Amino acid sequence: MDKAQPLTGQPASFDMLLFGATGDLALRKLVPALYRRHLAGQVVAGSRILGVARTSQTREAYLAQIEETCRKYLRAEEFTAERWTSFAALIDYVTVDATQIQDFHKLAAVLSGRDDVVRVIFLSTAPSLFTQICNHLAAVGLVTPKTRVVLEKPLGQDRASAEAINQSVGAIFREHQIYRIDHYLGKETVQNLIALRFGNTLFEPLWRRGRIRHVQITVAEQLGVEGRGQFYDQTGALRDMVQSHLLQLVCILAMEPPASSDPNAVRDEKLKVLRALRPITDRDVQTKTVRAQYRAGASNGQAVPGYLDEAGVPADTTTETFVALKAEIDTWRWAGVPFYLRTGKRLAERLTEIVVTLEDVPHSIFEGPSSDRSPNRLVIRLQPQESITLSILAKQPGETMRLKPVNLALDLAGSFKEKPVDAYERLLMDVVKGNLTLFMRRDELDAAWRWIDPIREGWARNDEKIKSYVSGSWGPAASSALISRDGFAWQDES
Repeated sequence: MDKAQPLTGQPASFDMLLFGATGDLALRKLVPALYRRHLAGQVVAGSRILGVARTSQTREAYLAQIEETCRKYLRAEEFTAERWTSFAALIDYVTVDATQIQDFHKLAAVLSGRDDVVRVIFLSTAPSLFTQICNHLAAVGLVTPKTRVVLEKPLGQDRASAEAINQSVGAIFREHQIYRIDHYLGKETVQNLIALRFGNTLFEPLWRRGRIRHVQITVAEQLGVEGRGQFYDQTGALRDMVQSHLLQLVCILAMEPPASSDPNAVRDEKLKVLRALRPITDRDVQTKTVRAQYRAGASNGQAVPGYLDEAGVPADTTTETFVALKAEIDTWRWAGVPFYLRTGKRLAERLTEIVVTLEDVPHSIFEGPSSDRSPNRLVIRLQPQESITLSILAKQPGETMRLKPVNLALDLAGSFKEKPVDAYERLLMDVVKGNLTLFMRRDELDAAWRWIDPIREGWARNDEKIKSYVSGSWGPAASSALISRDGFAWQDES
């Protein structure tokens, strides 16, 4: 495995090529993130941002397009005419059809004489184009020792297709030049989770079997497929969310303390977690997983259609929009501690939350029905508001000894003057700096798919009718049954 390149204290000058520059991700996330980094002074003089897409348009037309979206997604106080003029001076646009090698000669002409500058290739395109784009870049001489390629998820449809992409991209780029991005790892609260675990002595003695009863991870969306039914139906919730976001959160929660903050030291420990996940095979799929599709209901007080009524979705599809499952990690630290994962579209709230439930005290001296026996919980919320809260029992004021839960909250907003950095802001600058810590290594991705594929295969073999749930709910009843069989309940049902 290649060693990660040394990190620099500040970003260097760079050329960033945004393939898929007219797509939703680039317009909604990437360009606003770069604008904010420019305001923060991290886009060093001499840097350039190239929008690359097959849409034939002028630079002026592209600037008008991204100005409109920046005004929409940036806070009003962030956007001024002077700041925009300064940022727009960095932007260029090149029309490129990713399947036509002759178009890449236009890119080569624009980048001529800049081989000594860090070159970031961000592939915000369909994964089916990754190989062609990388081959064409190499063919016209645009892959240099300072070139880095960012691969957006989903990286493949299964282990075999992911490995094919990795092999073809790996034939052009060395491993330390490949950045497999998962924006959840760039979120401020995920960074705080790492700090919480490895920067403090308080939690380490508790972070194990015998102290933790179970862990829940919920990634809930209120939105449906939002006009992307044809694309989403080829992916589904298991591939789109569990294989990437949720498993990465499991890794950070469950990994052993790395020897250092070196990127490979951190990723070595994450890999051990993925390889220790107990396989959910054909025999266990029916008892340890739930898959479902949303049907018509209401969201935010508005009537919304069911998944099968969305544009581009086949009437007979069995693609899941909701997944719940029970994961188990076969290590000394986590043996017997279940991790319950769930994710879905058209749920009751937009919420990403980790709930770590601790064991009860071995013997309670507080008797009687008036005392609350709720277990201690550490609740780590990633969105919509980022927070970390520890729920403990305290005496309720009064003459009798009555215990009630109270929250000890980490005041993330009030403790620091600095504003939180958006996930893509952090990750884009990490690519420029050469910091691989928050990106997936090739063997990590392989291990994740190795665990996911048997679940999909089990669903296909069992041919069980897919369950449904009402839009605006917390998912199907089978999800509640999955966790209640072990005597637990989801946090929103507690």
